[in-house]
Amino acid sequence: MSAVQTYRYLGPSTLGHGRLGLQTSGGPTPNPRFFTGFLTTAQAAAAGLLAVAEVARTRYHRPVSPASLDPVVTGSRDRLRFESFSGCCGVYARLDTLPAGIDGDTLEHGTTNVDVNNPLRQALARVRGLDPLHLSVGPDDLTVHTMHGPVVEKKVPLPARWLRGFAEVQILAATFEPRAEIPATEAATFLRRLPITSDRSALWVVPAGRSLRLTSRPVPGAVCLAGASRLTALHGMLRFAHTLRVYGPTVTAGSAPVPSTWELDTGALRLSLTLSPEPYRGFSGEGAALTALAGDDVVDDANLVAAVLSWDPTIDVDRLATDTNLDPTRVRAALAQLGTAGRVGYDVSEAAYFHRAMPYDAGRAERDNPRLAGARALLDAGAVELDATTATVRSGEHTYRVRRLPDGDLTCTCPWWARHRGQRGPCRHALATRMLATHHAEQRS
Repeated sequence: MSAVQTYRYLGPSTLGHGRLGLQTSGGPTPNPRFFTGFLTTAQAAAAGLLAVAEVARTRYHRPVSPASLDPVVTGSRDRLRFESFSGCCGVYARLDTLPAGIDGDTLEHGTTNVDVNNPLRQALARVRGLDPLHLSVGPDDLTVHTMHGPVVEKKVPLPARWLRGFAEVQILAATFEPRAEIPATEAATFLRRLPITSDRSALWVVPAGRSLRLTSRPVPGAVCLAGASRLTALHGMLRFAHTLRVYGPTVTAGSAPVPSTWELDTGALRLSLTLSPEPYRGFSGEGAALTALAGDDVVDDANLVAAVLSWDPTIDVDRLATDTNLDPTRVRAALAQLGTAGRVGYDVSEAAYFHRAMPYDAGRAERDNPRLAGARALLDAGAVELDATTATVRSGEHTYRVRRLPDGDLTCTCPWWARHRGQRGPCRHALATRMLATHHAEQRS
């Protein structure tokens, strides 16, 4: 008689930068932990965790009953990150506990996502001044110890929409620059003057001395504030913060609404909210990653980059380019591909990528992006014809014209482009045109 034994490995073994990391099926440590220790600023950390959980349970567009309560927790050597999306996927929240904010065993890399149910919310809400806050984070659970005892939250499935949101946010945030920094006292005054009711209008914010000023029109250096009521999750952290920093992409007079990031910094913790360009727009449908995902070699590049990723708190793109012999543009496209599985995020405060321990699925990019699959289908059908500055694309019974603008952007005569004017990524016809033009250029070089 023969016996079959099945072993469950917690993750893949890795080799990179001279370090071999072997995963086991358990061994002497059947329940390994990413982190076990105390958060040094317990009351502020509890407020930040509650903020991340509050975003996860809120639908800012068409508010209904509470949505998901499933923050993602990542351990990365010297810090912990807690992330969530709102129920409408239009707000991305993250609490970073920095080296000064943790006191415990050496962090190992790993990611899990857990419920934050009422018992944990109530326990966090009761944390006061000198109370201890102890966390134990593993691949299958989060255990929080307060003065009132332990609360254990188990791992739950990650919403697929969050994976699409992770992919989009890191592409968008990588274009942000710091636009303003003000003291927390001024930030409190500014935030409390904002409308608290649901608002679909887009305001703009410009620095004004030690504070910020609202304006109705975009100007150079301004930051978009779409749906000001979506910043209410910052209020609980205001009394612990030293500064408020605001980040956004470059805008000009006449710019359409764009995303932005609002970050409170306590020195030991950073709580940030990234807002979509308009309250009714979820990050999962922005299409910012489509162009990066369209390259012929992007899947192979992603596999190569994934094999050499180290678990430093941040990802060095130039070092990855050297290690993989890829140019930085292809490395960033590979990171976008990995982002479709939630493996890569972007930290605007450090202007650097970071990674999460999630399984990479090369086919997820096309499954989650029907425009990308549609563009490949058009190319496979030979439906795209190029000339100098335009292309003709046959799609079913319709024929569309794609035109290249002087700045390199593409326009299309299809209804999608007429509706969104390129603000939610390219249509499948423009995407197919860019893919074919790139392929021809590579053949000529």
